[in-house]
Amino acid sequence: MQNGPAVRRRKLGAELRTLRTGAGLTSGEAARLVGWHQSKVSRIETGASGVKPADVRLLLDAYGVVEGQLRELLMVLAGSEDTAGRHHWWHAYRGVLPPAYRDFISLESQASAMRTLETSVVPGLLQTQEYARAVTRAAVDGRADEALDALVEVRLARQDVLHNDPPLKLSAVLDEAVLRREVGGPGVMARQLARLVEAARLPQVRLQVLPFAAGAHIGITGPFVIFSFPSTSDLDVVVIDQLTSSLYLERKEDLQAYTEAFDTLRIHALSPEDSLDYIAVIADGA
Repeated sequence: MQNGPAVRRRKLGAELRTLRTGAGLTSGEAARLVGWHQSKVSRIETGASGVKPADVRLLLDAYGVVEGQLRELLMVLAGSEDTAGRHHWWHAYRGVLPPAYRDFISLESQASAMRTLETSVVPGLLQTQEYARAVTRAAVDGRADEALDALVEVRLARQDVLHNDPPLKLSAVLDEAVLRREVGGPGVMARQLARLVEAARLPQVRLQVLPFAAGAHIGITGPFVIFSFPSTSDLDVVVIDQLTSSLYLERKEDLQAYTEAFDTLRIHALSPEDSLDYIAVIADGA
């Protein structure tokens, strides 16, 4: 994880510190157990330096951590391969995926829940192939067709998280502009709206529409994503996409502020049932 974003280093380090103290060990005692200098444990726990997956495994063994889901999550944060020893699927696309996007996918793959506000486009996890292609082409105008194909493949492969066992729980609030903006032409948009209705009927998906009639709202400044993780809330993170990078917010104050904002948006949005009806009305008029 030497090249991983600082947010992942800090979160991994903080969780390892919690596990160490829970095991009743000082940093010096932990270091002696694994044959390190105490300063290495301290650097890892503060996020000052990266840590190899093998080192994380040593620490987890020393702390007596046996919970499989927690171990897997922490190993992924350290940049490990999967439990079968294979690279995670998105590694095959390293040549076309920016580091920030790879990191986003790795977090998404391990999250237990995702809350998202979208103000411009359909969430990637709910896009049809042709809609994804139109959005991607607009975002990376000028890229070769091969790169475009790869990015669309990645977008569609990400959707598998909704069908894992257990599946990712997705709660999405869509501004009405998402439904009204014609992407890829009338036919593409009509099929995309139909996909939204189909996806909204999945038990793991909660979809709500924020109509224009709601007026100005707390999310008007832009979209965001909140990832929540199994076993511990200390790893939860807010992700805000920017033009050339992504901003990761991890402070408890930021998480609380965005959680409260999302809860407020859900209150002002249509109910899931009314949202389906609203999408159907827009689709009929398309």
